[in-house]
Amino acid sequence: MIPQLVTVRFTRPRGRPVRIWIPVLLVVLVGAPILILAVLAGIVACLVYGIAVARALAGAWRLACALRGTRFDLAHGSTSVLVSIR
Repeated sequence: MIPQLVTVRFTRPRGRPVRIWIPVLLVVLVGAPILILAVLAGIVACLVYGIAVARALAGAWRLACALRGTRFDLAHGSTSVLVSIR
């Protein structure tokens, strides 16, 4: 199952943390035209470099499914950003 929700939290030096929830399905639906072009470009690249298209698409799908539970935590001084994929 692909991730359903991405949570982004910003902590500013002297402010309250700001938390944003981003539904993945909404981003995919809005970005579908760009996603279709990216997939087509990937298929062309696979054909040019002699990579099996089905295996490349299967690998991309497995990578997207493996993102669930990933956390990125970036901090610089008193400013930090946390990205959590659920």
